[in-house]
Formats: sequence, structure tokens, C-alpha cells
Amino acid sequence: MGLGRTDIWRTGIINAPMAQVLRDGVGAHPVTWIDNPGPFRFIADPFGIWQDGRLYVFAEAYDYRVKIGRIDVFVFDRALTLVEHCPVLVEPWHLSYPVIVRDTDGTLYMMPESGRSGQQNLYRATDFPYRWERVPEFSFPGAAVDASPIFHDGRWWMFHAPWGQSATDRISLLHVAWADRLMGPWHPHPGNPVRRDIRSTRPGGTPIVTEDGLVLPTQDCAHTYGGAITPLHVTTLTPQHFEARAGAPLHAPATFAPFNDGMHTLSAAGSAAGDVTLFDAKHTDPSIVGRALVELDRLVLRRLWRQGTGG
Repeated sequence: MGLGRTDIWRTGIINAPMAQVLRDGVGAHPVTWIDNPGPFRFIADPFGIWQDGRLYVFAEAYDYRVKIGRIDVFVFDRALTLVEHCPVLVEPWHLSYPVIVRDTDGTLYMMPESGRSGQQNLYRATDFPYRWERVPEFSFPGAAVDASPIFHDGRWWMFHAPWGQSATDRISLLHVAWADRLMGPWHPHPGNPVRRDIRSTRPGGTPIVTEDGLVLPTQDCAHTYGGAITPLHVTTLTPQHFEARAGAPLHAPATFAPFNDGMHTLSAAGSAAGDVTLFDAKHTDPSIVGRALVELDRLVLRRLWRQGTGG
């Protein structure tokens, strides 16, 4: 969010496989929308999984008044009717981008962005979908931005942007790491950053394997943060070499108005009964009024908190 500008994201579900959405565009299919929780708050970065006939969508729940994200779950039945919604992961630091990972032994994990903690964390489901515990044996070298793992060709790969560098690097550099096991140890690719391009490097969803090969959704941030989704077609991926080419960007269509100012997540959730695609799209409020109201709400919340604690 820049001075006087507020980005509000909205999350949607498309009842079609992600490979088809990449071909057709997000505007070619009907959308089931998840409502935002109120003014100055939004739901973004959706990732999902089908379990026992229900779709579980995990997403960042963000409030501009506190400026910290948590992870919520939204539970849908087969007809994509919302049946439950609740918070499932809260930390002292900001959380977003809650990638759901199923290990090769079937265990479910969540790998949210947690860069402000100083490291990349992994959480194991202890009571799915409500309780998650941090996995101390997970070994990843430092913090990462929008880490996007996939098990491919017999090993684990992690695409991510660098955390400990400049804000520009976080939207214009792509790093890769690999491991034989999800727990690690993880090895940074010797070519890092393997790609430099503000239009097609920062990960923006789940990597998938299509008939055309491995595809990583990335963010096009050339004109605005999260301006569009650019499919990055990975043509060479080994522990020593990396090559990729960018496809045509996917833009939020005019029919999404006012949420047609950008997109920055596209992810897949599959099941035996059919695949769905999750995405988010944004509306940008350019007025100084919106920023002023956010700051006013923050002052009111802080005053109420101090009164409640005697501080």
C-alpha cells in the first residue's frame, strides 16, 4: 500500500482445472466469490485442498488497521456453498500465502510466508483444518517470499523470491532451491537468482505440470504490485541448470469491476470429482480519504486496547 492508496483484494473460486484457466483466462468461467469481512479488510492468497468431499480454502485475512495477516479457512461443500469459516493460524508476525503441501507419505502441511519471523516455517496439521504446529526439523536456509514447492522428477523444488534484499528484488528476482525430502536439507540453486524480470519472477500460486510441462504462476509487477499473473514455463530444471520462458499474462477482466486492477495468486485444488482454481483480484482506492479512515480506525482500536488493559 502506498501513500493515499489502499489495495483491497477479493478471492474467487473457478470450477475448472488450473491448466484450463491458464488457456482460457479467468474471465471465461463463472466465479464463486468469497465475501470480504468488512471495511479496510480483505481475503487474499488462496490455496486449497479437497478432503472428504469438502473444499478447504486457506487464505490470508488482512486488516489494514492492525497491519498483520493471519490465516483463515473457508470450507465449501461440493456445490461450492460456504459451510464454515474460522481463523486457523495466528502468529506474532505477519502471515500470508498459505501453501498447502501433501508430502509423499500423505501428511498435510502448510507453508505460509513468514518472512518477518526471520525464517521460512512449515506447519503440520494436528487437527485438520483447525490446528497446525510448527515443524522444528524443517530445514530451509533463511526466510523466503511466497515460497512455492512442488515434488517433480523425484525431488522437491522450491520457487521463491528473496526476503533479505530490497523491496525491488522481492518483485523482480526468482530463486530456486531443491531437496530430496520436504524436511530438507534444502540446497540453493547455484544460479540464483535464476531469473531477473519484474514481469515474471515473484511466485503467484501453485506450480503445476501440464501437457506443456512445468508451469509456475508469477506476478507481473511492472505497473503495479500484483498487476497480473504471468505463467512461467520452466523448460530446464536441474540442480545445476534453469531455463524458462514467460507466457502471456492473465489479467482480471472488466466483469470483475471494481476488482479488476490486478491479480497476484492463481492456485489449484484437485480431487477425484474434479478440479477447481482459486485466485484473487484487487481494487485500488487511490483516494487519500481511504488512507485517513484506516489511520483513524487504528487510533480508535489502539485507544480501546489501552483502556481494556489499563495501559
